[in-house]
Amino acid sequence: MTADPATDVFEEHRPVLTGVAYRMLGRVADAEDVVQEAWLRWSSAAQEDVREPRAFLVRITTRLAIDRLRHLKSRREAYVGPWLPEPVVTDFGPAAPDAAERAVLADSVSLAVLVVLESLSPLERAVFVLREAFGFPYAEIATALDRTEAAVRQLAGRARRHVDERKPRYDVDQGERRDLTERFLAAASGGSIEQLMALLAPDVRLVSDAGGKARAARRVIETADKVGRFLAAVGREVGPGWDMRVAEFNGGPAVACFVGGKPDTFFQVEVRDGAIQCIYIVRNPDKLAGLSVV
Repeated sequence: MTADPATDVFEEHRPVLTGVAYRMLGRVADAEDVVQEAWLRWSSAAQEDVREPRAFLVRITTRLAIDRLRHLKSRREAYVGPWLPEPVVTDFGPAAPDAAERAVLADSVSLAVLVVLESLSPLERAVFVLREAFGFPYAEIATALDRTEAAVRQLAGRARRHVDERKPRYDVDQGERRDLTERFLAAASGGSIEQLMALLAPDVRLVSDAGGKARAARRVIETADKVGRFLAAVGREVGPGWDMRVAEFNGGPAVACFVGGKPDTFFQVEVRDGAIQCIYIVRNPDKLAGLSVV
């Protein structure tokens, strides 16, 4: 607790505000900027007139995130190569008291879902995040977005159908996923194409995000043969100065790679039917700051 009640109230709700902003924007820095702006507006508001601080703060944060997302859309259209969200370490702590709620939060922050959310309109994305990830009532979302409840229900239905149609189907057994992650790491760092091929689904996809700022494939690579050969070639470049650590990012196990103590590469695999179905790699240095905490 601090001597300032306004600060205490804001800090109590900061995790939810950050969670909303990150799911809306896919970048930690952008989310933090939005939450900071929300704080400035909260600190200058007539707080004695605010009956429900949580609803008030979520409304401010959501509207700021929508505005920023509309601004970012044009920049992402000019992005070099595939775009992926910034990886974040996930520790839901007391925000997710049971396994079912943890599963919902993990799914809503997964790279696969965040990539699909990029194709929604800003309003659809806001409704989806508030409803599906945080369970806000339609009436509260309508107030936050200055829309009718009927309009919000329509947006929610359209967003849900869109995500269901485009979201890849992956297994949720995190123990199996971690096992395959560790075996994949061993095979890839050893440059063994035979061991890699044994782990990959025939139609596996590899998506790399470097933003033109590091070496990476600028197009999605598909099929086990092409992905295996690409990774085997990359693995042969791994030297003794590499430090690789397995940790939980975006709701599942992933690998943070460091060279000379500096974050260099992030990768995460998605699994289905006991095989790796998709590999996400992030090498854009602007998106690797979060790796330093593992």
